[in-house]
Amino acid sequence: MKFHKVTGGGGTQLNVVESGNAQGRPILYIHGLSQCWLQWSRQFDSDLAQNHRLVAMDMRGHGLSDKPLAGYEGSKLWADDVKAVIETLSLDHPIVCGWSYGPLVILDYIRHYGEAHIGALHFVGSVTQLGSEEALAALTPEFLELVSGFFASDVSESVRSLTGLLRLCFSQEPSIEELYLMLGYNLSVPPHVRQALLSRAINNDDILPTIRKPVLVTHGAKDAVVKPSVVGQHKVSIQHAEIQMVENAGHAVFWDDAANFNQRQRAFAQSLAKAHAAQGKAS
Repeated sequence: MKFHKVTGGGGTQLNVVESGNAQGRPILYIHGLSQCWLQWSRQFDSDLAQNHRLVAMDMRGHGLSDKPLAGYEGSKLWADDVKAVIETLSLDHPIVCGWSYGPLVILDYIRHYGEAHIGALHFVGSVTQLGSEEALAALTPEFLELVSGFFASDVSESVRSLTGLLRLCFSQEPSIEELYLMLGYNLSVPPHVRQALLSRAINNDDILPTIRKPVLVTHGAKDAVVKPSVVGQHKVSIQHAEIQMVENAGHAVFWDDAANFNQRQRAFAQSLAKAHAAQGKAS
């Protein structure tokens, strides 16, 4: 396991972790709201590491990355963060995999820098809009009831709301030890960061139809945070996207059914390699 400090947008220092096969196709993981790179432990500890260079970044304001008081509103800073990680670590056309809020950051990157330096996209339990009635309609009432607590400065209120969030994420509840670890890194994110992230107004309807790189959309059929019906909207916007609905998984499908998730991610990567080889022969 290697730990890196990468200078992102506006000079923000980002914590980035990597493991696996340094010669393999890279997969860059971007976590969700109030999480950190540790959410991907069931990928880092799997046989994906035999064939892939696994890289996970702590978003600004999260994990061991800097937590500035400002610098969360503009899409360019988020785009610069992703660009910095790809360039600093020399990631060769990575599969960029984002969970929940993560795809918003991926789309920030595409908006400013396009797709030329990425190999494919993997959206997991994803939202692609914020700050509108349409965006709110994609989220469950159970999640929305918790949101005000995410901004609370009172520790007990933060613990209550973030514990509620974690319980919504899983169809199979983590052990007490796992839950306390997750709660710890959730609480390490200051309330002003969560408020800033959820206060952004984002509409990617102009970007989604322009995506040409391969896209895999994975969603848990039991997702209690982002309604599974949102997958149909993704398919309309990105018509060539592959869809994977996972029957016995919730919002954190990569945790609930890690074996299936990892197998599908591996197969997705292999399909990219085969397509690249076929293009080489054709040329």
